[in-house]
Amino acid sequence: MSLEAARLSLYPGQKATDAFAILPELQTAEAEPQADAAALEALVDWCVRFSPAVAADPPDGLFLDITGVAHLWGGEAELLEAFRGRLLANGLPFRCAIADTPAAAWAFAHYGEDGAIIPPNDQREAMANLPPTALRLDEDAAAQIERLGFRRLSQLFALPRGPFARRFGKAALMRLDQALGRCGEALAYRRPPSAYVARLAFAEPISAPEDLARVAFDVAQKLCARLERESKGGRRFELFFHRLDGQSPSVTAGLALPGRDARRIAKLLAPKIEAIDPGFGIEVVTMTASEIETLSGRQTRLDRAAQPAVEDGLSPLIDRLTNRLGEDRVWRAIPLESHVPELSVARGRPLATPPEARPWDPQAPRPVRLFRRPEPLEDVMALTPDDPPRQFRWRGRLHRIARAEGPERIAEEWWKREIEAVSVTHVRDYYRVEDAEGGRFWLFRSGLYEAARPAKWWLHGLFG
Repeated sequence: MSLEAARLSLYPGQKATDAFAILPELQTAEAEPQADAAALEALVDWCVRFSPAVAADPPDGLFLDITGVAHLWGGEAELLEAFRGRLLANGLPFRCAIADTPAAAWAFAHYGEDGAIIPPNDQREAMANLPPTALRLDEDAAAQIERLGFRRLSQLFALPRGPFARRFGKAALMRLDQALGRCGEALAYRRPPSAYVARLAFAEPISAPEDLARVAFDVAQKLCARLERESKGGRRFELFFHRLDGQSPSVTAGLALPGRDARRIAKLLAPKIEAIDPGFGIEVVTMTASEIETLSGRQTRLDRAAQPAVEDGLSPLIDRLTNRLGEDRVWRAIPLESHVPELSVARGRPLATPPEARPWDPQAPRPVRLFRRPEPLEDVMALTPDDPPRQFRWRGRLHRIARAEGPERIAEEWWKREIEAVSVTHVRDYYRVEDAEGGRFWLFRSGLYEAARPAKWWLHGLFG
């Protein structure tokens, strides 16, 4: 709602006939909820310069978690003043408040004094004179509370919890507890919130590539200094460039091992910064660290200083490859406990400690090379139902079997699916075979043997 509409006593949800009675020359237009949602999303991205944890509150509100970042502005009052100033400069009408809980902040922003800062643990006294609708109650509970004559929250605070829940519902009691901080409220942040954030503001906007690279190192150094003081390290660092037009392009650097080397982080970000469009200038940069882990020094011998481990030497190379090629392109295979061949290996972080999985039974070895998808075989000759094949054709070449072992029956992991979805067609009978030229293969027949149905054979891997 605009300031002009508020001065004319127009408000959201008002009937059109009432609005025309107040302002006969009023012009109307179709609502654009999708455009409103896009504008709110853009505003959420813009607010990252004030807090790394911003959540939309459709249709026209948002929450900022400023825990641990207010000191960057000199305090909550200074942060709120800077926030209000930027919104006013952009011509956006608003009401805002700061409180311990999201529900209390919402209540004061909508029904209390604009710009209020509620002292810690003082929500109950500060909210006493607000109307019950400040609790974001559902329509039925709000209507019943109004019929009973409750006009202030202090009257609801005085009611016993049991009768309150029975009369107005558990949802209303939950809203009351959220406002007073008795229970938490889940917010859907646009980006995962991070407690580790650093910020640099400039007296004049910057745009030169060398300046962007320099401030990337400066803000990384500021953030890494805090990580070092707390003996922490991060695996993911995201750098935001807040432009004058409200856009906040960002670049990300990932580490194979948790780290806090500002020079190394800035070096990984440098190639990506070249693609950043500074627009009319960048006034603020912020950097967040996530996937935080405890990081301490490592000493291998008593008579020497700390020496890097083998993985520490590989880490810079893996970091360069990962940030150049993409996180999904650099990985290591880790074993998983599963008797299904294609489920016994998964992708993991390059330097992550592999999980402890039981080794394969030496009586049932697995091939060195396992195909991503089994390949069909042709011209297979085999006595049924359990004898191995005598010959098969693969990729146009005929192979005659000299030796064979099997079958080894492998079925699906039926306990992971609905029992109705389990089928005998997923049963496989595997054979280890060797042809006349010494080639060793791992092949299987799919499904149970049926006399009236020809068997289907597949090659799944190669030994050696």
